[in-house]
Amino acid sequence: MSIQILQPPDWSPPVGYANGISVPAGRIVFIAGQVGWDANQQFPGDDLVSQFGQALKNILAILVEAGGEPSQICRLTAFCIDKPAYLAGRRELGRIWKTLMGDHYPAMSMIFVADLLDTPAKIELEATAVLPAP
Repeated sequence: MSIQILQPPDWSPPVGYANGISVPAGRIVFIAGQVGWDANQQFPGDDLVSQFGQALKNILAILVEAGGEPSQICRLTAFCIDKPAYLAGRRELGRIWKTLMGDHYPAMSMIFVADLLDTPAKIELEATAVLPAP
């Protein structure tokens, strides 16, 4: 399955995300919001960076369960309660991204919110992937 990055030619390229992605029809996988807790619903860390890494690992574990891989994620939305921590941790967050996702950057949104349901969650990620039709 081929993913096409949608980038108008006269736009500056985005950093760390794609403006749009087009994929041929396939099997769509919707992954619910994942926070930075482990399989036992315990938070290994209370900082944004460690929670981001765990939340992204959770997204990928669910995707693997569907038979997918990171490059098939087309959309990722992040809900974060701490904008200063996000801005301060961008370099480290980028390293985590590269380790888990490589050079694949889906269409993404970062939304800053007042709170998340699962305390002490600082970030929640949800994703949509398109896998080849069975």
